[in-house]
Amino acid sequence: MTINIKNFLKDKSKLSKMGEFQNLKKIDGLEMSSISADLYGDGRDDLALFYFSKGANYATLTTTSSITSEFIPWNNNSHKKIIKGLLVNTKNANTFTGKQGKDSIDILAKNLSRILTIKESKSKKGTNETVKIKDLIFASTGVIGEEFPVEPIKERLPELVDKLRGEQNKMYWIKLASAIMTTDTKPKVAYEEIIIGDELIRICGIAKGAGMIAPNLATMLSFIFTNADINSNLLKTLLKRATSNSFNAISVDSDQSTNDMVSIFSTRSLKIGQNLSLNDKVIQKFELALKKLCLNLAKQIVVDGEGAKKFLTINVINAKSLGSAKKIAFSIANSPLVKTAVAGEDPNWGRIVMGIGKSGEIVDAKKLKIKIGNFIVAENGKVSENYDEEKLKEYMKWDSIEIEINLKLGNDAFKCYTCDFTHDYIDINADYRN
Repeated sequence: MTINIKNFLKDKSKLSKMGEFQNLKKIDGLEMSSISADLYGDGRDDLALFYFSKGANYATLTTTSSITSEFIPWNNNSHKKIIKGLLVNTKNANTFTGKQGKDSIDILAKNLSRILTIKESKSKKGTNETVKIKDLIFASTGVIGEEFPVEPIKERLPELVDKLRGEQNKMYWIKLASAIMTTDTKPKVAYEEIIIGDELIRICGIAKGAGMIAPNLATMLSFIFTNADINSNLLKTLLKRATSNSFNAISVDSDQSTNDMVSIFSTRSLKIGQNLSLNDKVIQKFELALKKLCLNLAKQIVVDGEGAKKFLTINVINAKSLGSAKKIAFSIANSPLVKTAVAGEDPNWGRIVMGIGKSGEIVDAKKLKIKIGNFIVAENGKVSENYDEEKLKEYMKWDSIEIEINLKLGNDAFKCYTCDFTHDYIDINADYRN
């Protein structure tokens, strides 16, 4: 088992000690493996496979970008409610790759389906079940516009399948999460469980993402697995509701990727009832746990933002509508001036005012109240009478900063999450392909 230990030793990863990762547990009906196809030239794991021998219900949300990876239309055209496998590669996005990129999917699907079918025939069960090419979906992340490395990936498929294992522990989940990383400095994992009677519903999730992060899923991949038997249509609804205030509430640099994908898979190994709906108590408990897990992963992406040193929460309250609150929140979160001020630990609240104004939303300056942390910095259309710059400068040294915008125009609110903007971000992206 190979894990790139270097990622755990960087200063930025000081919160990533092995003991601080959640103790993810086994999901019955799921097998996983990861290996290196040496796409990076350094031997790190860059291929991951998730396999469901008995099939899995699933739901997927993808980028809203008008330009996407070749894998996304392949997945969308599957029209299957139950799948058998997910193959993930890093280093190459398979985007803007033309016919070569499309043909590569057919090559991988045909080879992987054949190898998995052989695996099934050799299993202790001795089944003759065929894994069809449309039983497979794909995800990729990496550089856009470079020829897709289909041959080195194809050559590694037999070993990838051979290494599949159904016993998952904390270390193995971290290994899989590490295999889907690009510029991430640490793997991202999360776990929730719900006790229903004598049964234990488990939800395990992994994610990747550090740059090209903006709403509508950011440049991120996230894969969530549960043993609870929930149908695909209900999974889709639950996933949409869970992402609205998690994966669609984060931004690192306002750039939206071509490859964004978040998927949830139900191995159906734990029966929790038939004809379930959003009104059932077990589903309501499951939804709360799923939302918590998604927000956990989304925040981990922001904390690991390229070059980030500080985590920033923008909370817009008492807005006239949810849409208005969201526009204002992201107008502030995506402002390079706000983000660089936070990086410089400068309480330059005038940039927050600028961010509110440029959002396009109508506000009443005299009603507006702006807080940084617990400090009121502006109200009644001017600086607060109790403004204390020295105390605020001390607060700005914290690694987690909260900005609250009270519009006093209604009852809606939205909270989004971002990070500061440091010179390291420039360094990382200037050398991204080197």
